[in-house]
Amino acid sequence: MSSDFGLTSYNFYSSRREMELISKIVYSLNKILEEDKKEDQPLFLKISDTLIMDIARKVVQDKKRTFLIGITGESASGKTVFVDNTVKACVKDNTQGIYTVIRCDDYYKDTSKELKEAGSYEELFKTGFSFDTPDAINLDLMQKHLVALKEGLTIKSPKYNFVTCESKPDGDLKQPAKVILTEGLYVLNEGLRDIMDVKVYVFTPLEVIKQRWYKRAKERGKEGKAADLQFADVNRTAQQYIRPTYQISDAIINGMVSQEYIQDITDRIFKTLRDIVE
Repeated sequence: MSSDFGLTSYNFYSSRREMELISKIVYSLNKILEEDKKEDQPLFLKISDTLIMDIARKVVQDKKRTFLIGITGESASGKTVFVDNTVKACVKDNTQGIYTVIRCDDYYKDTSKELKEAGSYEELFKTGFSFDTPDAINLDLMQKHLVALKEGLTIKSPKYNFVTCESKPDGDLKQPAKVILTEGLYVLNEGLRDIMDVKVYVFTPLEVIKQRWYKRAKERGKEGKAADLQFADVNRTAQQYIRPTYQISDAIINGMVSQEYIQDITDRIFKTLRDIVE
């Protein structure tokens, strides 16, 4: 009888303690978000009503859980910048096993043969070939790798060359971690979004995207007519495959904020979670 009473008391105390921690996290994160709103360029443009509470519950009630965060947006919207600076905030913790990054760009299918046969990017695009549809990326392999990481397994991601269009299977080793950040054009499309714990969309005005995109295209060996043809395709396919995921995202991120501010606010969020839970 006393044993049952002791177990009941423990469960009551444990549940009460968990609720206190959850309440502290929700209060602290909402405070950070309120301060963010006052910025000329806030990082968070929109957050779902349940996201903060969901994160708090997962952090407190399942400490061993892996968080899979999917970040999407149009080409050159700032996905990679956001992820890289979030990682820099994680690194400040100086603890192993905190994060792993999986990039959609690494999973492009090998089209080096098609490029060689066409003779140039311009001629390749004239055939109707597109780098900007889900079919151009091995999303099935990417999904298998993400699921494996969530299950605590190590994977080896492929490596893609944007100049030669070669894909090599012998890429980088990726270790399981507390937070898995995956970014790319199609990480919130059907087949992938259901395995995400948090879905993020990076929003950037089209005129800024265009400027960034042409600068990057030049670095990847695409200029003139070839660049114009691909950007037209980028805009068309974004309308079909990427922009609709804006509606199902848990958070809309501003792709115009500075790298320093991204690091600052993500560092504050991670620090808040760590200080409360630990």
